[in-house]
Amino acid sequence: QVQLVESGGGLVQAGGSLRLSCAASGHTFSNLAMGWFRQAPGKEREFVAVITGSRGRTYNADSVKGRFTISRDNAKNTVYLQMNSLKPEDTAVYYCAAAGRWTLLREDYDYWGQGTQVTVSS
Repeated sequence: QVQLVESGGGLVQAGGSLRLSCAASGHTFSNLAMGWFRQAPGKEREFVAVITGSRGRTYNADSVKGRFTISRDNAKNTVYLQMNSLKPEDTAVYYCAAAGRWTLLREDYDYWGQGTQVTVSS
């Protein structure tokens, strides 16, 4: 069992930055691929970014490329999402998730955090 706890959400003006953190416990963290997803009101949960366990290979959704950066610190069992140049359309609940392999598919992730709200004002 893996427990995930997100933090770092909040209210920010358009063009601003936030850094989300997700602390993991209950599993060998470096063996897990970690992803970030988001869900806006009335919309499905969508993929944002993923990072592999040991080599740190990353991939971002087109909607956040050049603005968001996923990273991890295996010594701290933590994954981060640095969000720059935020837009109102980035407003959503952001979730971190853990999977046993590299994947972009929501259904492949076995463990989820409780989510953290990000609100970007125009």
